[in-house]
Amino acid sequence: MDRRSLLQLSLASTLMGFAPSFAFADAPTRPKRLRPGDTIGLVAPASVTYESLQLQIALEALEAMGLKVKVGPHVMDRFGYLAGKDKDRASDINAAFADAQIDAVFALRGGWGASRLLPFLDFDLISKNPKIFLGYSDITSLLNAIYAKADVVTFHGPNVMSRWNEFTYEGMREVLFDARASTYSNPEVIDDDLVARKHRIQTINAGKATGHLIGGNLTLMSALVGTPYFPDARGAILFLEDVGEAIYRVDRMMTQLKLSGVLGQVSGIVFGHFTGVKPNPGLGNFALMDILRQHCEPLGVPCYFGAMIGHVEQQSTVPVGAVAEMDAGAGVLRLKEPAVR
Repeated sequence: MDRRSLLQLSLASTLMGFAPSFAFADAPTRPKRLRPGDTIGLVAPASVTYESLQLQIALEALEAMGLKVKVGPHVMDRFGYLAGKDKDRASDINAAFADAQIDAVFALRGGWGASRLLPFLDFDLISKNPKIFLGYSDITSLLNAIYAKADVVTFHGPNVMSRWNEFTYEGMREVLFDARASTYSNPEVIDDDLVARKHRIQTINAGKATGHLIGGNLTLMSALVGTPYFPDARGAILFLEDVGEAIYRVDRMMTQLKLSGVLGQVSGIVFGHFTGVKPNPGLGNFALMDILRQHCEPLGVPCYFGAMIGHVEQQSTVPVGAVAEMDAGAGVLRLKEPAVR
């Protein structure tokens, strides 16, 4: 069987919800798992951190996990609203991957600015020194670019300045320390009520799908379209989240993904939380689910909304580049194998 036929068969099988044994033969590199005593390279790829106390709290959180920390030289730099100049922030990331004493690289925070670093990242260096890279929000651009250009699995999960509650911390440990093929499903919280009102799943299109995971923040994913840093969407499961956007902007960004052909290539879509995204007051406005249904229902692929992904206190750690299967009717996402080795 020639390569063209192999790829066509692999994609067709993925869209049908199963995969032949050879479908994921060209799997990306999985970085080594974390172990107690490992050293984290702490970097600040995006917005500035003004208060040194925020850095101190972040360091204490990592130490509470049993990890050592090596802070990038430019983490507390200031260049306008950015954590230093683009080349300096990128150099911290490159240096962390090159440093044999550093076992994984974590982002301090998001904000804006990570996309500006992409021309300055040494993807060959990263490919030759694969390590866990963890972050979310604006860090989405780096996660997907490293997967696309260095062929290394990255991790969409809490920035170090995030709140490390039990759900968030244990979910991260399961993926990065314990090397489990995690199952992502929402906790059922009923409180003092007859029915659960929190963490509800809304199915847009029922069904099951299998594919490699790509995605993160919708704003950043739509901005990457048309660049060499956007990952291969063919047969992928696309996961998306966002925060503080107007609904018409969500519509515009989903339209961008549609017109670029991305939505027509994926095998399924998982929407996390769209925190603070609400319709404007008055008649004649769309709700968020109206927009998502308008874009997703015609695709005919499995889609659901409400996964514990994104700007939410209880946050999952999801590997970009790992193969997963989804059940949109049940609101469940499962890794096919551990994302670290």
